[in-house]
Amino acid sequence: MGIFNNLFKKKEENTESTVNQQNISKHFESENDFLEKFGAIALEKQRNLYNVTGGLSWNVDMNKEEITFGDDLIFPMQVLGSFSYSSETWLWIWENKAGGYAESVMKQALLLKQYGEENNIDLLTVGKFDAVENDLHLIGMIAVEMFNGSGYYLGNYGQGTMVVTIKSDIIDQVESEELARILTVFPELISTFEIQNHKNAFTNYLSQKGYELTVNENEIKAEKNKNVINAVFNDDNLLIKLNGNS
Repeated sequence: MGIFNNLFKKKEENTESTVNQQNISKHFESENDFLEKFGAIALEKQRNLYNVTGGLSWNVDMNKEEITFGDDLIFPMQVLGSFSYSSETWLWIWENKAGGYAESVMKQALLLKQYGEENNIDLLTVGKFDAVENDLHLIGMIAVEMFNGSGYYLGNYGQGTMVVTIKSDIIDQVESEELARILTVFPELISTFEIQNHKNAFTNYLSQKGYELTVNENEIKAEKNKNVINAVFNDDNLLIKLNGNS
């Protein structure tokens, strides 16, 4: 469990310009649309993050806008909000009026709010709502992909869980066996979230990974270098078979 340093001390600086300078890089129109377009890529980043930070204690410094893992892994962070165990509600950081947080630490959350208002996405615009654990993961995944982050972290601080995003070359450069990663991440995605069209999600994921796709009705063959992945879907575009070899 982490300990908050200077949790309620607000920076005395004008951060409006830094908020306006950070642009959202991707587009989606609903929660399902996001999961089909970017869900697998976002989930894959979490495995890189875990490889670097898994099992280490954590601590945040709101003044420095940093999260520390163990003794010496220090990364810049953005805070999205928190989940309360007692009320089982999510609270966006910009809705936390009592926190006194600096605007600079919530610039991603503010931009997501603006994006949600422009695209009628309630998840991003309702300041406080009843939530479940998957909502925290979805919010983290959205922020990571929209701002090209390295991952998100769910920090349990006893009374609740804080969700932050992290950016680090150390995390981005983690090496993995690609075939095994894909065959693990995609089933995890569709078992964790209710996604309407698995076929679309798979196509987007493998295309983003640089695979050449061959579609034959309900079957997709993906090839890259020596990796070959085969996926079969039913008439409702739900995955029924997935395998690969290299």
